[in-house]
Amino acid sequence: MSTFSGLEVAKRALSTQQSALYTTGHNISNANTEGYSRQRVNMTQSSAYPSASRNRPEIPGQIGTGVEAGSIQRIRDSFIDKQFRQENTKVGYYQSRTDMMSKLETILNEPSEQGISETFDQFWESLQDLSTNPEDAGARSVVKQRALALAEVFNYTSESIEEVRTNLKNEIDVEQSEINSLVDQINDLNGQIANVEPHGLVPNDLYDKRDHLIDELSEYMDINVTYSESSGKPSDLAQGIATITVKADDEDIQNNSGQAITLVNGSGEDGVVPGSDEAVNHMHVDYDEDNNVRAVFFADPNRDSSVTEEEYVAGLTEDLFDADAANDPMFIYGKDYEVNGKFASLIEGAGYVADGEDGTAFEYTGFADGEVQTSEGIPAGEINVMLEKIDKMVVNFANEFNQVHQQGYTLDGEQADDFNFFDFKEVDGEKDYSAESIYVTEDITENTDNIAASSDGTSGNGENAINLSEVYSKLKSDYTIYDDASGYDLEANGIDDDRELSSKTSIKSFYESIIGDLGVASEEAQRMQSNTLTLKQQVQESRQSISSVSLDEEMTNMIQYQHAYNAAARNMTAVDEMLDRIINSMGLVGR
Repeated sequence: MSTFSGLEVAKRALSTQQSALYTTGHNISNANTEGYSRQRVNMTQSSAYPSASRNRPEIPGQIGTGVEAGSIQRIRDSFIDKQFRQENTKVGYYQSRTDMMSKLETILNEPSEQGISETFDQFWESLQDLSTNPEDAGARSVVKQRALALAEVFNYTSESIEEVRTNLKNEIDVEQSEINSLVDQINDLNGQIANVEPHGLVPNDLYDKRDHLIDELSEYMDINVTYSESSGKPSDLAQGIATITVKADDEDIQNNSGQAITLVNGSGEDGVVPGSDEAVNHMHVDYDEDNNVRAVFFADPNRDSSVTEEEYVAGLTEDLFDADAANDPMFIYGKDYEVNGKFASLIEGAGYVADGEDGTAFEYTGFADGEVQTSEGIPAGEINVMLEKIDKMVVNFANEFNQVHQQGYTLDGEQADDFNFFDFKEVDGEKDYSAESIYVTEDITENTDNIAASSDGTSGNGENAINLSEVYSKLKSDYTIYDDASGYDLEANGIDDDRELSSKTSIKSFYESIIGDLGVASEEAQRMQSNTLTLKQQVQESRQSISSVSLDEEMTNMIQYQHAYNAAARNMTAVDEMLDRIINSMGLVGR
């Protein structure tokens, strides 16, 4: 052992304690940085002297040579990370679903003085008032105004639900861009990490940034994260290059050839370089003409700013039927998109194309004239279902009301069988039987004497007004329009098989069922949101107890390392004085 080894031991101690102090300072500096994991210096003893060998000096035992900073490690539990992302995915789904249900409840606004129920009630009350004073112009005017209000509330409700649907579609586009941005950022970090790890370094801060982005991505979709070891000589503590795949049922993935959908490829297989464009797949959504999701593609990014997303998706669908295309893109039909997360909730809300009514599976069938060809499907999803229910109620109500009205007589004693009370606007030359298109006809708005309150043509008779007021609550089995003997053409008036009421259903009970179903669905979504938030919070607290920075703990460590540094400095001074004695003060006898 060298005479100067004491200085080397002291120097190592100074250097190691200094590293620990710097790391403590780094922790304190990032105490409020989102996604930061506290770090620690793993101190280890340096190799003792002498080492085991045949020519080792014959001295008793081994002499320690001090300390060194073995590694700098971030404190994190990968198992808790996985738990957190699973819960974050569920929270994303139920938060989005709760938000959508809340918007629908706000639009329907039940129970309230401005909702459909109250407007219906006011309309029936005006008809009952008319039945007692059928000749009164004021009572007739009130009926007209209440009818206009009822048509307007139907129009408003339908248009508002359509606006929610449009907003959800826009949100899908925004979230799609956000997901693709996160995927690109993770891929970039993969590239940086792949350049650092082969040199034996451990880029803890890059790991934190990447994990934070992966946490964000997990809110949108359920993902699997695996890691591949870097080339070269990576440290044992190196985390590796992340590969992110989508958790989806293989049967739902089209063109997968048994492969999972990869968003970020860090495996290095097939010569794919981490961080390159070839290492990522972006999401691309294909809509039909009514903005229902037909499919979600996972393919190369669209880096050409001159190509719109719509044009790019058209190219992807064309590739499915192009024999010369290098690779068919992988995709999931909207009806099969069961990947948990916020994105799935948005698709379920905004709408997608489901299998046809006859059970024919919806699918792409070809590409011609610049457009993809598909089999016939039907719109599905929360908003589509809600609109269909509202339209069904309104169409049945308007048809039956018109039929009862036509059986009555106007104030002039004429039977009202040649005009309707309510009607529907035309769209592209055809009547649009929907809540959005219903209106009160000019025969009523321009002359309230045409309201057929009488059942026999006498001016003082108000029996038909009573019949009209009962349309709201009478059962479908008592409806005139469903009576085969009436010869009423249901389909020609917007009532196909799907729009027929069941025999024991009235307009009132049908609407109550709509509100009831919505209330139950909303309550369930809120309950699940609360449960998942609680579980996520618990996991988050567990993670913070391991990874977050405790200022008290860091202060304690700082004092500990400071004292160790001071002691090492004193040790160096003592060794220096000892050497000074040897060099300058020994061998002076006789001078």
